[in-house]
Amino acid sequence: MAIPRRSKAVHRIYCAGPLFNRAEREEMAEIGRTLEGSGFSAFLPHRDVFVFEDVHREFLRGGYDSAEASRMIQQAIFWVDTYEVLSACQGLVLNMNGRVPDEGAVAEAAMAWMAGKAIVLYKADSRSLIQGSDNPIVLGLGGFAKVSTIPEIAYAFAQLFRTRCPGKPVLLPQAVRRAVEPGRRLSRLLATCQSAADAVPIIVSLTRQSRRASSR
Repeated sequence: MAIPRRSKAVHRIYCAGPLFNRAEREEMAEIGRTLEGSGFSAFLPHRDVFVFEDVHREFLRGGYDSAEASRMIQQAIFWVDTYEVLSACQGLVLNMNGRVPDEGAVAEAAMAWMAGKAIVLYKADSRSLIQGSDNPIVLGLGGFAKVSTIPEIAYAFAQLFRTRCPGKPVLLPQAVRRAVEPGRRLSRLLATCQSAADAVPIIVSLTRQSRRASSR
């Protein structure tokens, strides 16, 4: 009897970058498609979870106060993104385009770096702040190397994973685990949603559970 080949594990890449207008979202979508076309799995926050404005609108339709809705959605975004960066993904691409890199994406890249994930920096933008170069603290997250085209992103990850030896899982501090675990649950539940409206009761339930647990 033939022994079935063990399928090669697919590396999941977190796509971090600005998502504040159509051009930015389209560029991030192109990065995700290129990675997937090269055999990777890509996580795109605005595609694979939800868009803040869409869910916030559904909260308001349900009678929630705008400020309370914003707080719960922001908590949910933090949970899911922390889980994806630190647990579900093996690598992260940081899109540095813009006058300065998106601050949320930089925070995600810093988390990934501390967790020992593979990081690729992408920049096709001539704008910078420090005498023609980028901030060294950000550059250091990618080993002071950048790529300037989207196809190079997939190639860079292929090279990184070819030479990386699997290490022991990083022991996360308790405060971080308190974000990762609800993020894991939230990610699983949101995957069953058919619309932004479906996400509202899930987010409300988990954020209220967290609030009760922290008040004990």
